[in-house]
Amino acid sequence: MDHDLQDALDGLAATARSSIDNLGARMDRIETKANRPGLSGAASEVARGKSAALKSFEKLMRYGESRLDADDRRNAVIVSDDGKGGYLAVPEFQTELIRNLVLFSPIRQLSRIGTTNAGAVLIPKRLAQGTATWVGETETRSEAQPAFGMEEIPINEAACYIDISSQMLEDAAIDMAAELSLGLGEEFGRQEGLAGFVGTGVKQPEGVLTNKDVTSVVSGGANSITADSMISMFYDLPAFYRNSSTWTMSGKTLAAVRKMKDGEGAFLWQPSMILDQPELLLGRPVVECVDLPDVASSATPIVLGNWNVGYRLIDRISLAILRDPFSLATSGKIRFHARRRVGGGVVQAAAFRKMLVSA
Repeated sequence: MDHDLQDALDGLAATARSSIDNLGARMDRIETKANRPGLSGAASEVARGKSAALKSFEKLMRYGESRLDADDRRNAVIVSDDGKGGYLAVPEFQTELIRNLVLFSPIRQLSRIGTTNAGAVLIPKRLAQGTATWVGETETRSEAQPAFGMEEIPINEAACYIDISSQMLEDAAIDMAAELSLGLGEEFGRQEGLAGFVGTGVKQPEGVLTNKDVTSVVSGGANSITADSMISMFYDLPAFYRNSSTWTMSGKTLAAVRKMKDGEGAFLWQPSMILDQPELLLGRPVVECVDLPDVASSATPIVLGNWNVGYRLIDRISLAILRDPFSLATSGKIRFHARRRVGGGVVQAAAFRKMLVSA
């Protein structure tokens, strides 16, 4: 090959490599800049993946209604029409709130979740077994008519507030939606978790411990629980529910249970040998719940059940938030009032067993 032609080709190749390297470096700088906290501009918003509705909602939370333009109002701000004030949160924010609720509410982790726009939900509930029988070839067949009733779950209102400093709101590096969602998720999650166990059913969800139809298993010792009572409780739950059940108890109770051994000296607790798989108690997973009482005389510190079958949480879709810049103005804080409507209750008491400590 001619030397001049070879030199020309080598020059073109070098130029191409240099252009590719420069382009790669530029792309790296753009990506770094887009992901930098607090960056304003279109690149930052694209990097964060926020919709126009969520950006407008954040603007409302940061600065108040007076700073909203026509596009912001059209994008996200819908005045609540229930007479209680506030603004309905955009769907994207509500979804993030539900994710945070799961972090703080073990009941929401375990139960079946539904949604409604009504003030109450009626759920069919079987009250008796069917009447199916064995028959001969030409014998008259009886009609199977299991008895069904309706379980009503009223939708109650939960309210909370969180305080955020004005300086934090002014700081563009703070992800306003994430901060607000995490704070509200913690507050609402705490309410849900407590009501799921000890809720009275009056103006709040009904709890498993307060449901009179949930069967109790008495512990084997005064002011204590025993390995034998744990085994009895486990097998007292029908196999249909037991095979998909979950233990729930407080941290102190869990510490005592982990030390228990059966009659042959084997621990009831089974450590997990597989990554990301839960440790087991008599073959079923355990969830720590701070809202359950510790072991004490006449207390009910342990619940075993198939929560997906036995307990239902019903969310009402809307979440309203009211920005209050006046109540804590002298303290340099903004108060955010939030309310949501949620119902909950036991829909199949047979799916649960609760431990009652002997006096």
